[in-house]
Amino acid sequence: MGGLLYVVATPIGNLSDVTLRALEVLRAVPLIAAEDTRLTRRLLDRHGVATRQVSFHARNAAARLPELLAHLRAGADLAVVTDAGTPGVSDPGEELVSAWAAEGGTVVPIPGPSAVLAAVVGSAVAGPRWSFEGFLPRSGRERRERVARLAADGRATVLFEAPGRVAGTLRDLATACGPDRPAAVCRELTKIHEEFVRATLGELAERARTGGLTLRGEFVIVVGARQGGHEEAAVAGPSADATGAAGGGATSLDAALAEVERLVAGGAGRSEAVRTVAAATGLPRRRLYVVPDRG
Repeated sequence: MGGLLYVVATPIGNLSDVTLRALEVLRAVPLIAAEDTRLTRRLLDRHGVATRQVSFHARNAAARLPELLAHLRAGADLAVVTDAGTPGVSDPGEELVSAWAAEGGTVVPIPGPSAVLAAVVGSAVAGPRWSFEGFLPRSGRERRERVARLAADGRATVLFEAPGRVAGTLRDLATACGPDRPAAVCRELTKIHEEFVRATLGELAERARTGGLTLRGEFVIVVGARQGGHEEAAVAGPSADATGAAGGGATSLDAALAEVERLVAGGAGRSEAVRTVAAATGLPRRRLYVVPDRG
C-alpha cells in the first residue's frame, strides 16, 4: 500500500498559527522532509515535537528524492514541510508529491497558513475573483509577456516578490496596467512588522522609487481588479465568432485594439500584445495587427 505523504502547511511568520492537525501529523510520522531543518526545528521545539528530520530543498531534491520515495514505498509515512506556508506553492515539494502520486501513492494535504490568502483578505483590493502568479520572471521577454497578460486580465492578481525587486516590479506593473489601477503592497505578513500599503500602482511605484516604502522583509503585491466593467467585459470575454467580433460588434473589436495599443505603450512588443489580447478575447490575431496611423 505504501506510506502516506502528508503535505503540511506551516506558519508564514507567527509560530502560533500552526494548526492542531499539523502538529498531530508532525508528531505521528517517523520522518519530516524539511526545506531547512534549522528553521523547522524552531517550530518543532516550540510545540514539543521530537520527530526526526531530513533536509529536502531545491539544491538536493534530485539526490534526496529516491531516498524519500523508498521510505514511502516501504510503508512508512512522511511529512514534507517548507520554511513557511505550503510545500509546492512557490516552494519545494512539488517533485516529491508528483512522483508519489504518479506511483499511485496517497497524498494528504494538511492546510494551514497562506501568504496568498492573508494578502487577499488584508489588501482590501482583490475582490472575489483573482489569480495567483507567484514570482514573476526576473527579466526579458518572458517577464514582459507575463506582465502583459496580467494587465489584460480584468481580475485581481497576487504576486510574490523579493525586497530588492519590489520597486522595479511596481514600476513595470504601473506601466502595463496603468498608474490608476488599485493595488496593495503587503509586507511581513503575520510578523511583528506586518504592513499593508494601499494606493494606486502609480503612487506605490513612486513611493518605492523615492524611499517612501520600507523595502525589507517578505512581500506580496496585490494588483486590484481593473475598474470599468464595460471595457473589461469586452476585452476579457471568451467568445468570438469567425469574423472576430467578440460579443457581436465593432465596439468589442475597438476595445481589443485599444488594449493592444495600451500594452504596446507599456513596453510590450506588438506581437506579444496581440497574442495576449487574442488569447483573452478569442479574436483572431490578424484582426488585431492594426498599426495606428501616426499622421
